[in-house]
Amino acid sequence: MNQRSEERLGTEPLPKLIFSLAIPAVLAQIVNLLYSIVDRIYIGHIPDVGALALTGMGLCMPILLIVSAFAAFAGNGGAPLAAMELGRGSREKAGEILKNALIMILCFSVVLTAALLLTRKPLLYFFGASDDTIVYADDYLRIYLCGTIFVQLSLGLNSFISCQGQAKTAMLSVLIGAVSNIILDPIFIFAFNMGVKGAALATIISQAISAAWVVRFLLSEKSVIRVNFKDLKPRFSIMGRIASLGISPFIMQSTESLIAIVFTSGLQRYGGDLYVGSYTILCSIMQLMVFPANGFAYGTQSIISYNFGAGNFDRVKQNFRIVSGVCFAYTALFYLAVLLFPKTIAALFTSDGELCAVAAEMMPIYLAGMVVFAFQISAQTSLLGTGQAKISLFIACLRKIILLTPIAIILPRFIGVEGIYWAEPISDTISALTSVLLFAYVSRKVLKSPAKEL
Repeated sequence: MNQRSEERLGTEPLPKLIFSLAIPAVLAQIVNLLYSIVDRIYIGHIPDVGALALTGMGLCMPILLIVSAFAAFAGNGGAPLAAMELGRGSREKAGEILKNALIMILCFSVVLTAALLLTRKPLLYFFGASDDTIVYADDYLRIYLCGTIFVQLSLGLNSFISCQGQAKTAMLSVLIGAVSNIILDPIFIFAFNMGVKGAALATIISQAISAAWVVRFLLSEKSVIRVNFKDLKPRFSIMGRIASLGISPFIMQSTESLIAIVFTSGLQRYGGDLYVGSYTILCSIMQLMVFPANGFAYGTQSIISYNFGAGNFDRVKQNFRIVSGVCFAYTALFYLAVLLFPKTIAALFTSDGELCAVAAEMMPIYLAGMVVFAFQISAQTSLLGTGQAKISLFIACLRKIILLTPIAIILPRFIGVEGIYWAEPISDTISALTSVLLFAYVSRKVLKSPAKEL
């Protein structure tokens, strides 16, 4: 059964294969969103203090993104390499990549937990916390960081399930944790009257359940590549290969943390707590817009890596065209809904009238660039899947570091707080166009050999 699952990446008709792998990945991304989205919805509707509590939780976002970025560093760096080895018929080498990625994840977990627990309060003030919001931010973060290892294992190792073509199993690992979170959130937040502490506790328990599922699968005979805890010997040459490819998704996610810092501190300076709270809402809506498209693209990464390793270059190019079209159609329809119903969407996250009004006003501006960003998602996935680490790294740096950060700092000096929101669509549009041009260049250079007969 494992052999057939593996080989179909290179033989099954692409449209059918893409949707069979991508739809579970999309569902997994949507379900994964529920960890944070459900927390924010429940917290935003806590009587009397919902707006402040939601703002406080939003201030934790940079640190939460850093934790997940390190998981992506090992998982998204190692999984494409493992898929390439499977495409070449080498399960043993794919297993070595998995073991070394696991070692990296365990080391990251220990260091991040200790370092962030010790520095959390100064960091939160630096991110824009006020005396009114710090108590909620610290309550949430202190508990969440105790579950760092569960976040690392569930997010980082799940990529190694997807790279085998086991998309449904990968989706189930996320679904189990998210459903647990949905059930536990109202119990801890409202029934036990724990507020933001309850949201954090529900999240780490749910991540622990998800991590246990992932590890259990990778230890089982159902997995093509398996974890062996008795033979966890580091091989630095393999870790170097993982790092060279993982640095791009790491920067993509860690720079999200940088942007969150720039945005929250800038919004606090030019607008105050109300605008910081609106950013928490807008980020949630952006995730609902981007994550399913991102899941669709990354769900096909095993197709890209396997066929690149096998020399089936025409299938790599065709995959890019199909994924680009689907992602663009989704983001365009979502943005139409944003234009038509901004207040209705914002009201899902808060019952505070002032906060809802600010979020609804800025929503069409902030999300405008996400329509064309769909093309960057598919280009970035294709570049990662073919091992183009340097180009992928440049694209990751271009959007967040070269463009968005300076624009978000400079523009509000001229047009006020609204300039911070405008920075996002400007940088998204430029980086998306650049990504597509670079992928076209790579296609001519790297994907130039004729495909094998299928």
